[in-house]
Amino acid sequence: MKQILTRFALTSVALALIAGCATGPSENDETKGWSAEKLFTEGKAEQSAGNYAKSIKLFEKLEARYPYGKYAQQSQLETAYDQYKDQEPLLALAAIDRFIKTNPAHPSMDYALYLKGLVNFNESQGFLSAVFKQDMSERDPKAARDAFDTFKQLVERFPDSKYAGDATARMGYLLGALANYELHVATYYYQRGAYLAAANRGKALLETYPNVRQTEQALAMMVMSYDKLGLNDLRDDTKRVLLKNYPNTTALSGDFMERGAWYLPF
Repeated sequence: MKQILTRFALTSVALALIAGCATGPSENDETKGWSAEKLFTEGKAEQSAGNYAKSIKLFEKLEARYPYGKYAQQSQLETAYDQYKDQEPLLALAAIDRFIKTNPAHPSMDYALYLKGLVNFNESQGFLSAVFKQDMSERDPKAARDAFDTFKQLVERFPDSKYAGDATARMGYLLGALANYELHVATYYYQRGAYLAAANRGKALLETYPNVRQTEQALAMMVMSYDKLGLNDLRDDTKRVLLKNYPNTTALSGDFMERGAWYLPF
């Protein structure tokens, strides 16, 4: 037993020494002895030059050597930005979430939310481009929804932030894209005879995305689906709402979906 404990103690010391060598500056590390301010300044310089990998390494060294203070906190955000620009969205989101969790009252919280929204917005580009191509069946709108929710949180919490205006504009863009996606799914169900699912998707659009341009089409989808289901009372009630708000609607014409008119610009 004594031998086992001795071996365990020696192993622990060895691991500690290895860890110390891994985290501390080596003899030939040019950053050895640099202050937190120096590391931060050089990291920003590499960032401005587009050398994101080098910038990340400098910010990581800063956090490891000086884990407390304003430079360490800000370096978390700078690292996230570098990862975002370096096409590493998952790492960027992880860094932002860590910053938000550990610094809930930080004065740069509005920027953290804005950056998180941008990362998800960028990740949603495949989904958004599919909206224009009218082929969204294999696209996942999760990133677009996450981006919308984050921008919404930013605008609600920090209405006077310098990022609020751009966040609001992006929210409007995402809202239209997500509403179009709901119409696409509803149409998919309708064309395959799943009329209840189509009606429910149209209803969900109205409840989730009020006051969007797709409201007219959602109401029409519900009218046609209820008609196919023989739910005449629901059909007539929904049709009255549709005609009251859109007296000149053409959304109930037989060839409406075939003409691709479900998909609206936004």
